[in-house]
Amino acid sequence: MKIIRYPAKEIWSEILRRPPMDLTSVETSVRDILDDIRRDGDEALRCCTTKFDGVEIGDMLVHGEEFLQAEERLSADLKNAILRAKTNIEKFHAAQREEISKIETTRGVFCWRKSVPIEKVGLYVPAGTAPLFSTVLMLAVPAQLAGCYEVVLCSPPDKLGKVADSILYAASLCGVTKIYKVGGAQAIGAMAYGTETIPKVHKIFGPGNQYVTCAKQFVSREVAIDMPAGPSEVAVLADESCVPAFVAADLLSQAEHGPDSQVLLVSTSEEVISKTLTEIEKQIVDLPRRNIAERSLANSRAILVSDLDEGLEILNEYAAEHLILAVEEPDTMARKVRNAGSVFLGNYSCEAAGDYASGTNHTLPTAGFARSFSGISLDSFVKKITFQRLTADGIRNLGPTIETMAAAERLDAHKRAVSLRLEEIDGL
Repeated sequence: MKIIRYPAKEIWSEILRRPPMDLTSVETSVRDILDDIRRDGDEALRCCTTKFDGVEIGDMLVHGEEFLQAEERLSADLKNAILRAKTNIEKFHAAQREEISKIETTRGVFCWRKSVPIEKVGLYVPAGTAPLFSTVLMLAVPAQLAGCYEVVLCSPPDKLGKVADSILYAASLCGVTKIYKVGGAQAIGAMAYGTETIPKVHKIFGPGNQYVTCAKQFVSREVAIDMPAGPSEVAVLADESCVPAFVAADLLSQAEHGPDSQVLLVSTSEEVISKTLTEIEKQIVDLPRRNIAERSLANSRAILVSDLDEGLEILNEYAAEHLILAVEEPDTMARKVRNAGSVFLGNYSCEAAGDYASGTNHTLPTAGFARSFSGISLDSFVKKITFQRLTADGIRNLGPTIETMAAAERLDAHKRAVSLRLEEIDGL
């Protein structure tokens, strides 16, 4: 990690720049894949699976016996862990339900809003270097709580043509039965356009590599997506009260996601930075994904600041996917956070807790999109429809206001819609 000491505000944007990505070739490839899927459907899906995943797939749908076999192969410990995580995620997201509240804005004028589930949703679950069964929970639990009528899940097959056992078990636990052995940009295209086998959905969710992200952005012209996303990232604000070993472990937990991930350490203490970097060197030695983490750390920064307020200002500008406040008074600092996907307070609040089992969602905005996007929640799977009812008293009380405004905008039919009703009421 490169160390930057007391940077002037004029260079903050420069030192906070994410790793550059040349997406020209990615966009060309993705556009070709999507065109093929739109034109040739299942045939194109099978060709892509053979080309990119190295396996030929006949029937893309996962069938009942595959769920049973997956459950049998998983250890009891892992199944119990998945169940506990699901329980916490369910508890947190269920609390996000909104009660319908009718408001009388003017006497006789009643307005309210109702959450209605998105009918058909598609969930993408990566399984390249690691099967992300936790993502199944993060997406399928709120989809089920919202009441989505059709939930489709796509995940790439392994070299044996199977979806990972942990993904199948988590999906089954969440009541998802339409699972297809398709990955990459082609899976996004299939859910966006529909094929002979995979149904078209109304909104697509889930993380993925550059190709998946690019595909989601392309198809967003025709189908909704959860959010723009990019490589995973974490930022840590630390003072002398932090535990450098914990901070190092948190930085590495994100660095191991991928070589294009980025981690950021901002501290008021040169000693904290030094001890954390020493801990990183010690902990990285036995990491199975050491090569990936090292490449990520090459894109990362440790920034020394004069005080915590300045440090948090830098981090608000960065708008991290995950923000850890390893400081003496994390609650005080948390009140000043403006831009972050998910925030972790204190030395014991590791980012891994949010990734797996605390209950919050780990599908979060990256690449600075936390300035304007929220992470996945129950609201992501519903639409908010407004309703209103005007009584005779209501249109009498509000009608003149509407007539005046419609006339000022020269929309005579709008005015007439009110005037006719008022005339009828006056004639009664």
